[in-house]
Amino acid sequence: MTTVPLPYRLADRRHETADTVTVDLEPAGDALQTFAPGQFAMVYAFGVGEIPVSVSRTTGERLTHTIRAVGAVSRALCDLPTGASVGVRGPFGTGWNAEEARGHDLLVLGGGIGLAPLRPLIHAVLADPHAYGHVNVLAGARTPDDLLYQNEFPDWRHPFCGVTVDRPTDGWTGRVGVVTSLIDEAHFTPTHTTAFVCGPEVMIRATARALMHRGVRADRIRVSLERNMRCATGHCGHCQLGPLLLCRDGPVVPHDLAEPLLAVREL
Repeated sequence: MTTVPLPYRLADRRHETADTVTVDLEPAGDALQTFAPGQFAMVYAFGVGEIPVSVSRTTGERLTHTIRAVGAVSRALCDLPTGASVGVRGPFGTGWNAEEARGHDLLVLGGGIGLAPLRPLIHAVLADPHAYGHVNVLAGARTPDDLLYQNEFPDWRHPFCGVTVDRPTDGWTGRVGVVTSLIDEAHFTPTHTTAFVCGPEVMIRATARALMHRGVRADRIRVSLERNMRCATGHCGHCQLGPLLLCRDGPVVPHDLAEPLLAVREL
């Protein structure tokens, strides 16, 4: 873990949606340690500030981040041109740890931008598919235009990739509804399943309830939580959620630990 930002260069950028950009960062000198799926970096836009951003892919020393423009720093990062410099420190936090789920059926459920932290997990699992049982990727978004990584969906159909939107637009022929509506179509044995969930907290709560209703154990449901992270080293306390400091003890935690804490709204 590197707590001082290292210089990285923006090697490529791609618009995913109207307000979301995927950027590829290459080290301009020393590289950070390898990130595990689910971990995050603190990415610094010079002169503006830094924010936590999960890694959405790693390729060698290159880091890929998918960023939605919702604040001053994220907008600045989304607007950077190719070749621009940023500061990056990390890796921070806990990962999805799919290795502990080997032999299990898998449910990977992402809502909106929550699909980004799940993407490296999906890539890792599909690179070693025989290590797991049925692999199911379930993705939801507000509208078809808000869906991330649509060009990758065909590669994720092993054996099931379900996609749904809350509000269809003209020409949409897919499913309409919340992401939990896809669970009944997935292929899994509840008592032998591990689930990975990331999205808005209301989606996490509803998804976890639906999975537990089907018989998936709460401690086999891993969720990625967000709070206002500042230092990323567990010292400032901004990301405290009950007994947890999410930059250190999270963001990925089992739902049996997260469930009583999700009732606490972020200020």
